[in-house]
Order: sequence, then structure tokens, then C-alpha cells
Amino acid sequence: MNSIINEKLCIEGAPKVLVAPGAINHLPDLLEDAGIKSVFIFADKNTYGAAGDTVLEALGGSDIKIKKYIFTAEKVEPNESFVGLAIMHFDPSVDAVLGIGSGVINDISKIIANVSGKKYIVVATAPSMDGYASATSSMSVDGLKISLPSKCAEIIIGDIDILKNAPMKMMLAGLGDMLAKYVAICEWRISELINGEPFCDEVAQMVRESLNKCVSNAEGLLRRDPKATEAVFEGLVLCGLAMKLAGTSRPASGIEHYLSHIWDMRGEEFSTHVELHGLQCAVGTYIAANMYEKIKNIIPDREKALSFVKDFDYSKWAEELKAFLGKGADAMIALEEKEQKYDANKHEVRLNTILEKWNEIVGLINEEIPTVSALTALYDKVNMPKSMTEIGIDESILPMAFKAAKDIRDKYVLPRLCFDLGVIDDVVIE
Repeated sequence: MNSIINEKLCIEGAPKVLVAPGAINHLPDLLEDAGIKSVFIFADKNTYGAAGDTVLEALGGSDIKIKKYIFTAEKVEPNESFVGLAIMHFDPSVDAVLGIGSGVINDISKIIANVSGKKYIVVATAPSMDGYASATSSMSVDGLKISLPSKCAEIIIGDIDILKNAPMKMMLAGLGDMLAKYVAICEWRISELINGEPFCDEVAQMVRESLNKCVSNAEGLLRRDPKATEAVFEGLVLCGLAMKLAGTSRPASGIEHYLSHIWDMRGEEFSTHVELHGLQCAVGTYIAANMYEKIKNIIPDREKALSFVKDFDYSKWAEELKAFLGKGADAMIALEEKEQKYDANKHEVRLNTILEKWNEIVGLINEEIPTVSALTALYDKVNMPKSMTEIGIDESILPMAFKAAKDIRDKYVLPRLCFDLGVIDDVVIE
């Protein structure tokens, strides 16, 4: 069995990761090695249909005791209601939680494993997102999209026979989540320059290599090629491990994820359309690349920046946030009370650093983010959406979504740089 485990994934303290055709057949041995004699399975109707019977068949010849709960809703959401459902149906007498699914099922299952102190195993049903190996869950809490501390899986099963047959939309979502890493790594490095935020090039290089492998095999996804499927799934798992190693989501997410979170928050508050997370991140990445090309060509103006911040009315902005996001804005406003990023003195300190290191910042953008023409060629090659309209989101909200994204977390991302330069109203693409 050791020969099946990809050696790249064997990082100290990381979960056991099995990526291969027929990997589910090894599940009983992996559970036995971990001392697990009983599991509680969570899945939804779709994910259970994709792998539920295969899991039960694999465990059928073992002594593993099984209990399960299959969500019956047409769409399971990452929020308090569905976590509550999971808790009410969960039997804490088991040794471990076993999630069968991808994004939402994985996020909810990790929370249940964490609060119950149980081990966690996930059988992936789609190469669609990078949360398989992370220790957080992307959830909506009081209307705000947050990364909630949860549980890192002890065992991750990526059966290529199942993954390659996932809906094509989900496979492209996985590639989209990987493409987001171009911007994520760049913004991590920019924050190191401006704010002295700790940066680990070893972790960043691990992400870059995985991303390059995904891009090299991108066209194979459309043919459901096992090699391409494996490249994307391994990349997603490695990015989850990168976040764990770095102790931050920096290696995997930046402004493109925050735009996706804003769209999700509006969807929950106003029932506007939302798309798969990875597809939203792909569009967010394309938007960010366009904006970074504009940023590279500006000449920073100290007086313009200082005047812009002096005239900024936070009280007015807070009211705009509430109108745009509803109750989700409350947590963002509370965060600013602690962070005070809009403080004029703090801004001037950042601005001085930006002006001093502007050429380095432009160099990082050139080094990490592909040109828009290069991204366009890649996106067109695999039929990846490039615009908000293509994923059913109103393009007219982009300026406000971009400005709101600087408040969603306490991380330095593109709209914060634009705010500090006094150009945040100038860079949004038409």
C-alpha cells in the first residue's frame, strides 16, 4: 500500500493521503491501522450516490461498525442550520467521523469531528476545492463568511475512479481554486514587504509547483484524464497542507477568495445567485489579474493618497457596508474596531513603505501573476468562466464588492493596497 501513497504528500504531521484508482479498497486497512473500529458517515444525496455504496462495500468485509446520516435537502449549506442537523443526528459513541463528499460535507464533518474530539476521515467525491487537508471550515456564521477552526483529516482518500467521474463543473471548480494561488502567493509576498508579515518561500514553492502541474495538465480535465484529475486533486490537498504548515490561509487565498465570500454573503442575505466556490475564485482571479495590470502602470502619488484617506468617512462607509451585505457587515465593522486599519497614522506608515518599495512590489506582481493575455488563453482552453455574468452574478456590484473585500478579514489584499494608494475607485475593470 505504501507504493500507492504519493511520496510528495508524506509531510511530517500531515494526514495519510491515498490517491490512486481503487483507493477506497484500502479504507479498512487504513482504519484498522488508526485503531478505528466504528465510524459515523456524513454525506448528502449526491455524494452518497457517488461513493456511498462503494464505501459500504469496502467496509462490508471488515469488523468496522457503521452509523450514518444522509442530508436530504436538495442543497446543503455551510451554516448553523446544517451543522445543527448534523449534531442532532450524530452518535458520539463512534471512534471517528467519515465524510463522503467535497466542500460543504467536508466542512461540516470536520466541525463535528472537532467538537466531539473524534478522528476524521474523508472520502473525496470531487477534485473541487482545497479544504480536504486544511484544519478550518469555510462557514457562514451570523451572515459572515469565515474560516472556522475545525479538524484536519487523519486520512484522505482520493479514489481516481470516483474523482474522474465527478461533474465537469466541479472538476473545473477545483482547477479554479488552484488558479487562485497565483494571486494568493503574490499578496502574501506583498504583505511581507509592506507589513513585515511572516512569509515562507518553501511553502510558497510547494504551492507553485502544484499549480504549475495543474496548469500543465489542465486540458486533460475535459477528457477526464486520470493524470489530470490526480494533478488537480493532489494540488488541492497540498494547498490544504500548505495552509497548515504556514499557520495561515495565505498560501491559498487572497482577494479572489474574498470576492467569492462577498458574493456568498449577498447570496445568503438577499438570495442572489451564487456559483461553486472554485468557479467564483476563478472569476475573482481573472478580475484580480486585470486590476494588478492597472496597478503596475500607475505612478504612486503621495499627496493623492494622503488626501484620499483624509477625506474618507468611515461612518458613511459602514452604512454602505450594511446596505450592501446586510447582517454580515456587523462582524466586519466589529473587526475594524479592533484592527483600526483606517487610522490615518497607520496608513501613513504603510504608505511610506509602499512608496519606498514600489519597484519591488511591481516586480512581485510580474513574477507571480500571469499576464491577462496568458490567463485568457488558459481560461479559453478549458472553458473556464472569466466574468461575473458567466457565473450568474450581477456585474454592476463589482466596484462595491471589491471595496467591501478589504474589510472581510484582517489580511492585506489588493483593495487595501488600492485604498492606501488612494486609487481604489480607479482600478475596477469595466
